[in-house]
Amino acid sequence: MNFQPSLLSLAIASVLAVPAGTVLAEDLAAQEQQIEVINVTATRRSGTVQEAPLNITALDNDVIAQQNISELADIARWVPGLTITDQGGREASPIIVRGLNTNSSGPGSDGGTVSTYIGELPAAVDLKLVDVERVEVLIGPQGTLYGAGTLGGAIRYILNKPETDVTSGSIFGDLSSTAESDSLGKQGGFIFNLPLISDTLALRASLNYLNDPGYIDYNYLVREPGVSLTDPDWSDSAEVADNISRKADANGEKTTTGRIALRWTPNDWLDSTLNYYFQNEEIEGRGITHYDALGAANPLQPLVGKYESAYRYEEPNDIDNSLLSLEVSVDLEFAELVSATGLAKTEEQGQRDQTDLLMRLDYGYEEFPAFSAFTREDEEEEIFTQELRLVSTGDSDLSWIVGAFYNKSEFEGYSREYTPGFDQYALTEWEAGGNPRPDALEYISVDDTEVTEKAIFGELGYQLTEQLAFTLGARFYDYKVDSKSAYDTPLYNTVFGGAASDAITLDFTDSSVMAEDSGNLLKFNTNYKFTSDVMAYFTVSEGFRIGGTNGVALCEDPLPTDSPQLCALPNERLFTPDTTTNYELGFKTSWFKNKLHFNAAVFNVDWKDAQISSTTVNGQIPIIANAASANSKGVEISARAILPNGVSTYATYAYTRAKLTSDAPFLFAVVDDQGTELQDFYDGKDGDRLPGSPEHQFSLGVNYQTEVLDGKQLDLTYGLTYQSDVISKVGLRADGEALPAYALSNVAAKLAEESWSVTFYVDNLFDKYAFTSVRRDKGDIGLATYPEMNVNDPALQRNYGHYILTPMTVGMKFNYQFEI
Repeated sequence: MNFQPSLLSLAIASVLAVPAGTVLAEDLAAQEQQIEVINVTATRRSGTVQEAPLNITALDNDVIAQQNISELADIARWVPGLTITDQGGREASPIIVRGLNTNSSGPGSDGGTVSTYIGELPAAVDLKLVDVERVEVLIGPQGTLYGAGTLGGAIRYILNKPETDVTSGSIFGDLSSTAESDSLGKQGGFIFNLPLISDTLALRASLNYLNDPGYIDYNYLVREPGVSLTDPDWSDSAEVADNISRKADANGEKTTTGRIALRWTPNDWLDSTLNYYFQNEEIEGRGITHYDALGAANPLQPLVGKYESAYRYEEPNDIDNSLLSLEVSVDLEFAELVSATGLAKTEEQGQRDQTDLLMRLDYGYEEFPAFSAFTREDEEEEIFTQELRLVSTGDSDLSWIVGAFYNKSEFEGYSREYTPGFDQYALTEWEAGGNPRPDALEYISVDDTEVTEKAIFGELGYQLTEQLAFTLGARFYDYKVDSKSAYDTPLYNTVFGGAASDAITLDFTDSSVMAEDSGNLLKFNTNYKFTSDVMAYFTVSEGFRIGGTNGVALCEDPLPTDSPQLCALPNERLFTPDTTTNYELGFKTSWFKNKLHFNAAVFNVDWKDAQISSTTVNGQIPIIANAASANSKGVEISARAILPNGVSTYATYAYTRAKLTSDAPFLFAVVDDQGTELQDFYDGKDGDRLPGSPEHQFSLGVNYQTEVLDGKQLDLTYGLTYQSDVISKVGLRADGEALPAYALSNVAAKLAEESWSVTFYVDNLFDKYAFTSVRRDKGDIGLATYPEMNVNDPALQRNYGHYILTPMTVGMKFNYQFEI
């Protein structure tokens, strides 16, 4: 264990030991202090969180700074009803609202039920929170205003706009030490705002660099693929050294986030902002440990430590995101015209250990003593979005919103599997009779998908009395999905079939499939103000996620048996849209002259034709399928309070009960005849709990503020977050498991003057070791409930493992702000 907290710990202790001195002299001012008003625009109108008749949480700069929130997974701990499983930066973390998820835990488990936005435009990115004014989280289906992908809700990053009347900037940095890491974490950047023409034209730029060293060691890497033994005699140190290499802290990341924005306000009726944002992530590997996750017969089982992975290859992944956008607002006196145009691009290049999958196929690969395999993936996606809307203004009792939306995405992905040295082994030992394959390309796939979505939408509101208001909303949509793919097994064709050593055949002929659909979404909301501080609302809202094609070629009938088949059965080629209908009753209240906010909501969500990640029967090609119907119900509570003597606090609680409401035959696999005991274990059943989110969530934040050292401000902050157990698969079937509950504590001390601040913090204060997610199941290590479902040769498998919490991290942040 390597831990370097000493200097930082002493610094924290010195601040905490500062005597309080004189408590604020302005006692009267303190008594009149109120909760800060946070304005939001989630309803497409500006208003406060307390005024908006929907379940919305807004995290402003204060909460973000106090609780050291830096990414999506941190946000979720403070939003009731939102779950984001931290699976490291290598793959997208699943975002789940109100338990609406059917996918099993692990890589690729994000079902796309929640959309993320940068400003007005959709952007699928885990944004580092730099120069962000606030984050708005809308809980519940948002289909009428936000469209596809908001089956469960929406998350909006609201960036700070350029200011046309002040030259200002800030410089910031962060130095941290994480238990189990050999190096210090570093972060630094700047924000600069410059008026180019006073009150008319302004430029704003920001840049941030993060170097997180990681804490998982890859200590069992193949030294020379295709030559080195992947499983040497682990008791022979010389043989291990000859065949195995090590890499410490192999799950680190280096991320650069930047933005430049130009704002033009030539008069009082036009406001436009041209924005370019980018985020480049270099991620080294997975945050997965194989501690106590290998088969009993695996010689590595007693050797792997709590912070070690047993993968045979390094697993880097580089992700480049960019968004070019133009947002224009025009005051037409009777309405506000808003235009949002965006072009988003994503490029991703990664590598991962594929050895276990090929051994599971039971083709005999493991007979080669030096067998190992890795996959390289390249993906590109480009999304163009245009939205126009008119929002009525004025004091009329009748209000309205009308708009049009267009979105087109183009995706292209390549996946290549390599098995170094296996061609020569097969030619020599198996006398395969074909040709060598120098590039070791065992498998290749190409996927192309184009999605076009169009919609018109609107809302009509009427203020019937001073207390009672109604809103009706609708969205009429149309989408079209074109998808095609091609697959080949070059090594098999070359080594066993006699094809040329560099032959690759990609045939798209039978894989091209189109899916299209149209429909509508409706919304009803009414709210009643008992007083100016107490409001109740009732909402019925709908959400949907588009269907599509899996782009996999149709299997031949009968199925050939002389070569590996990579194809789809008729029911595996298409998947249909799924929809949610949400019924919600909520209350928003302010008490004691705005010193206490208490908000609550009870909800019931019906989910039809739930989409789920699956694989084809032939070739285990990843696809999407439809499962069954489900339901989620529960309660969400949030509170914020200003207490005497400089104390403020905020707390949240959520209870969610999400389950299937009908049987889902063959949900996990077709393993036997329907109705047998074995097949029942791999079917979904009515009443089965949905995976990926806890039933109970709780958070508590406390901040104490006082003056010390001749007028400097001291903030002491404590944060506690808790979640109950999470299951990894629907109903714990197919050898799913329950991940135990855990709680996290964070503390921070901030010392500040007008232009600078220094913050000392400790995340995961008690160094909690807990699982956040799981990859695959115990059938990989010979412990399947039904022994016949154990995978091939579990003594060699290293796929099953757990994602874990980041260990205790001690750090120091500084921020210097200036105006010219």
